[in-house]
Amino acid sequence: MINHPLSNIISKTELLEQLAGQYGTPSYVYSKSRLEHNISELLKAISISFTNYQIYYAIKANSNINIIKILKNKFNDLGCDCSSPGELFAAKKAGVSMLDCVYTGNYESIEDLKTAFNAGTEINLDDLNSFNRLKTIGIPEYISFRLNPGKGHGQFKGIITGGRDSKFGIPKEEIVKAYEAAKSSGVKRFGLQCHAGSSTLDAETFSDITEQILKSAREVENSLGKKLEKISIGSGFGIPYRDEEKPLNLQRLFKNIKLVFKNYYGDDERNWPTLCVEPGRILVADAGFILTRVTGTKSSYKQFIGLDAGMETLMRPALYGAFHRVQKIGKSNGKTIKYDITGRICENTDRISKDHDMPIIDEGELCAIMDSGAYGFSMSHNFNTRPRPAEVLVNKEKIVLIRERESIEDIFRGCNV
Repeated sequence: MINHPLSNIISKTELLEQLAGQYGTPSYVYSKSRLEHNISELLKAISISFTNYQIYYAIKANSNINIIKILKNKFNDLGCDCSSPGELFAAKKAGVSMLDCVYTGNYESIEDLKTAFNAGTEINLDDLNSFNRLKTIGIPEYISFRLNPGKGHGQFKGIITGGRDSKFGIPKEEIVKAYEAAKSSGVKRFGLQCHAGSSTLDAETFSDITEQILKSAREVENSLGKKLEKISIGSGFGIPYRDEEKPLNLQRLFKNIKLVFKNYYGDDERNWPTLCVEPGRILVADAGFILTRVTGTKSSYKQFIGLDAGMETLMRPALYGAFHRVQKIGKSNGKTIKYDITGRICENTDRISKDHDMPIIDEGELCAIMDSGAYGFSMSHNFNTRPRPAEVLVNKEKIVLIRERESIEDIFRGCNV
């Protein structure tokens, strides 16, 4: 048994067999207690170092309305980071005020911007051209722009969102021009946002990025002749996906960031902008797993395990080589074999894991794909006309269905035949 926050649930073979029998496989399974733990730990860490802060949950990580509600019930002042009209809809349905949300799009359509503007949410723009489109709709009192600091961070290339190859943000050399244009158009209040990467476990990385952000913030403030009201460092807070990885030390992270703020704004926190963060992964990733059943095994040039969950269920490994631990449910004899773990999709990139050490396993047995609570269901799709899975919440011994399994009929419901 791997050492994992959900090991207690994974060890309950009878409960998981019951879940699989009642709701089928594959199913996304979430732990309510772990969700509550994660938001509490983040809140504790940030509040030790900062008085003025705002947490915006990044809905892109997991948009299930029930999960957003659990996080908000634990921290009533929770806002949401939204990047589409659909995510604004989810936040509102979960009881989050639009006034507590920020809309951060990129290459937004007029329709996207109109939805955000009419909702009354804060708008964070990715480019000056975005502002020019927004002006055709209206001029908000408050606005922020997304900074590209010229460098980024992340576990692998596909999730680095800062630097010269990034499609996101305004280059640091051009950021002041955006604020000057917004001010001349009638915007009165301002913030600055930067999200430079994802899934990082090194606390020092965030101090460095904050330093880059505040350098640009000072240039913006000098040009505007006024202080920015909010500074968002985005997130990128990682979780351990491998046994040997250590959790991110959040208390050290915010303590270090506080020192950077002090260096720029002085000792009196009343003179500081509000620190904003946009966590997703660190709140929901390790609170969820995919319960899946072995549909076949194969001895070829390699040893294969075939699951009923493939890249249509969990896209991350095929998309950018992300690693997820896979755990056999139930007893094993201790002997392991290196398997490639795959699904039923007609693509050779359909691999959940390669050369993965697993106990000998038979058709019909259950497995858990760990740390799937973030960018799991939200990135699932219908390739090969496979319906999306169910989502289930475990609260102690209680199992609650929080999203029904999609049917084949659902996939074709919009077809005009």
